[in-house]
Amino acid sequence: MAPVAEALASLGYAPRLVLTGQQALEPCHFGMAEFDQLRLRCPGLPDPHHHVRDVTGKLLPLLKDPPDLLVVQGDTSSALGGALAGFTASVPVAHVEAGLRTYDPASPWPEEEYRTAIDAQADLLLAPTELAAANLEHERVPGKVHVTGNSGIDALLRVAAELPPASRDSGVLTVLVTCHRRESWGDGLDAIAAALTELADTGSAHFDFILHPNAHVAGRMRELLADHPAITLLPPCSHLELVRRMRDADFILSDSGGIQEEAPALGTPLLVLREKTERPEAVMSGNGLLVGTDRERIVAETQRLLADPGARAEMSRPAFPFGDGNAGPRIAAIIDDWLAHGRLERALAARNASW
Repeated sequence: MAPVAEALASLGYAPRLVLTGQQALEPCHFGMAEFDQLRLRCPGLPDPHHHVRDVTGKLLPLLKDPPDLLVVQGDTSSALGGALAGFTASVPVAHVEAGLRTYDPASPWPEEEYRTAIDAQADLLLAPTELAAANLEHERVPGKVHVTGNSGIDALLRVAAELPPASRDSGVLTVLVTCHRRESWGDGLDAIAAALTELADTGSAHFDFILHPNAHVAGRMRELLADHPAITLLPPCSHLELVRRMRDADFILSDSGGIQEEAPALGTPLLVLREKTERPEAVMSGNGLLVGTDRERIVAETQRLLADPGARAEMSRPAFPFGDGNAGPRIAAIIDDWLAHGRLERALAARNASW
């Protein structure tokens, strides 16, 4: 959201950040320290529906002095909680990253139902791709749909430009791994860990596994993967460090939605640890491949990429299906136009009433 906030500020607006507390984020780490901030202190909860209610309840009283627009991003419980507060308080809502769909409410859960609920009532729907916009048009949502690209790509390109040159080791290949999806908890996480152990035992690559902030996920992966010499368990890291590791890896194994957008832009091959994706553009671009959480398929596709430099090269061509790096200014211009149009409509209504 930093590119959106900065672009709005450049147009003369005064964005106020709402930090729900779902994750331990500080605006200064994302170039947003100068913006006014509200802290709801709603830490992430095991039950995401409870967290939605918590965010809505904490934010709603703060909307008695309503803003011109409430902007939410993505499909988290924070996003839905914020949007529901806006809907309840009759504050217009804009949804950045609208229209992503698998059309399976269980995959991903609860994100699929959360983003669908936001899109059903939002006034402005800012879709990252033409496909996402087509999903919204098919659903006949009442809000205004715009294709903008995703501002996350703006942030990625900015961070990548600040990195020092890559220093790749010519020896053992490096594979970066992240996983956290709730629908994979239990058997899915266990299968991923079993696949990584089998692959690491071959000695054909080193696996850097970035643990998720969620204590359940991190704890289970520590139990299953600790002490293997070819697997390094890393603590959660900054966006800058994550981008560096993604750029410098030979390829990535991940179930992250954001990484599905970022890996193509960086030109790093990606094996997606999910059965379905709301970002099929990453697969269509040739940069990503769905492998799910089946141990045998993860092992087979990883071994194929490890053994075939040509296959890695085919997936390493940078592609930008999710935006050109100018989504922030594009979104800000759309918001500016929408607000100006609303002010004009209100002025005309007031003049007509005075007659």
